[in-house]
Amino acid sequence: MELRDIEIFLTLAEELHFGRTAERLRVTPARITQAVKKQERQIGALLFERTNRTVRLTPLGRQLRDDLWPVYTGLQDGVRRARLAAQGVTAVLRVGTLSLNVQDLRPYWDTFRARHPQWKLRIQQSSFVDPFAGLRRGDLDILICWLPVEEPDLTVGPVLFAEPRVLAVAADHELTRHTSVSLEMLADFQHARSSVWPDYWADGYIPSHTRKGRPIERGPVVGNAEEVLTLASIGEIVNLFPFHMRRYWSRPDIAYLPVRDIDVLPYALVWRTETENDPIRAFARVAADIGILPT
Repeated sequence: MELRDIEIFLTLAEELHFGRTAERLRVTPARITQAVKKQERQIGALLFERTNRTVRLTPLGRQLRDDLWPVYTGLQDGVRRARLAAQGVTAVLRVGTLSLNVQDLRPYWDTFRARHPQWKLRIQQSSFVDPFAGLRRGDLDILICWLPVEEPDLTVGPVLFAEPRVLAVAADHELTRHTSVSLEMLADFQHARSSVWPDYWADGYIPSHTRKGRPIERGPVVGNAEEVLTLASIGEIVNLFPFHMRRYWSRPDIAYLPVRDIDVLPYALVWRTETENDPIRAFARVAADIGILPT
C-alpha cells in the first residue's frame, strides 16, 4: 500500500464520509473510491461497509486503522523534523487552546521561549467540535482545555488557570435585573445541549441539578459557541461560560452575569501519552514552575 493510499484510508476512517475526505485531501470523491477499492482488492476483504447514508469501518478496517496509524504519524513526524532541521530548528511545539484568553497565558509562552530558544512555539485556537481530534491526528502536540479529561490515550498535565463561571443571557433578559445569579436560578431556564462534547463533560460544565436537587433542563442541541450565543440572544436559552468570555466575546445582545455559587472551571495541559517528547515535557515543567495564574 502506497503512502498516499494509507493517507486516504486513514482520513476516510476518521471522517467516514467520502465527500469530506475528498475535500480534506483536495482530491475528487472518485479518487477516494478508487483508492479504497484498490486497497480492498489487495487485501481481499472489505475495509468499509457502505450504504447510501453511512460509511462504517468493518472489524478488519478497524484493525488496519489501529495498525497503520502509529506508523503513518511516525513517518509524518520524521519528515516534519527533517524539514525543521534543514531550517536550523530542532522542533516546533504546537499548542492548541479551547480558551480565548491567549494573551493572559503569556507568562507560559514567554518563559518557554526564553528557556528553549532552540524550539519554536506555535499557538493556535482549537475547535470545540471533537476537541481531542487535533491531538489524535498529530496536528497538535498539546491542548489546553477544561477538566475533567477522561481519555485513556491522553495524559493530563499541570493546571494553568481556573476561572469562575458567568451566565450568558439575552441583554433584555429578566435575569439582568440581578448583578449576579445563583445556581438555583438556573433551574428556571433551558440550557444548550452540546452535540460534540464527550458525555462526561455534560454535568461537569453545566450541572444536571441545583444544590437543592432541582433539575437543570437541557434544551436545544448545539454544535458550537456561536449557536449557543445566538439562541441566548433571542431568549431561547441561558448558558454557562468561563469568565474570560466577558472580555473576549463581548456582544451588544448578550449580558454575562457572574454565578456566585458554582465551582471554578480549571484548564490544564493535555497530550497524547504515546507522543510525549522533550518539548512537551519542557512545556509541562514551565507550567508547573509558574503554577496556576491568578484570574
